[in-house]
Amino acid sequence: MFSIDLAEGAQLFPLEARHAEEFFAHIERGREYIGQYVGFPDRSPDVDSARAFLAKYAVKAGEDGARFFGIRLDGTLVGGVLFPNFDADGGNCEIGCWLEPTAAGRGLVTKACQVLIDYAFGERGMHRVEWHAATGNKKSLAVAERLGMTREGVMRENYLHRGVRQDTEVWSILAHEWSAARTS
Repeated sequence: MFSIDLAEGAQLFPLEARHAEEFFAHIERGREYIGQYVGFPDRSPDVDSARAFLAKYAVKAGEDGARFFGIRLDGTLVGGVLFPNFDADGGNCEIGCWLEPTAAGRGLVTKACQVLIDYAFGERGMHRVEWHAATGNKKSLAVAERLGMTREGVMRENYLHRGVRQDTEVWSILAHEWSAARTS
């Protein structure tokens, strides 16, 4: 297995079905916090459902689609980043994140997202990377801003989460913008 160092004691790695127990323990620690804006904690009430969830992402990755990555801090899974949408032919993808509150404020998500964006633009030749977040998810929106993304607008009441329709902000960065920001 490969991993990429993000900071001292922190690694980014592909999160796979074989990590189901670790993933489920992570969900249990942060279920309410993570689940405020992200749906997978509600879809993973036990280890078997967590394993099935991760296995679906493995299938998508095998089809050159969505991908799922974990962030470990001092050997413990504390969050992750993902490509929920990855359209290599169209040159567009979306990235997202989640994190336990105990790992917040260390820059881990921003660093992990930089790795994903570098991969999307540098290795895969993507043209555009998007970021979607609920308007109330200020921490996620702050990551998009730190990444140099541009706020494009709001999709009103487009996301049904826990029985409530939420507005979603859409942010993006283009390959030439990322390249210019990384070289300056």
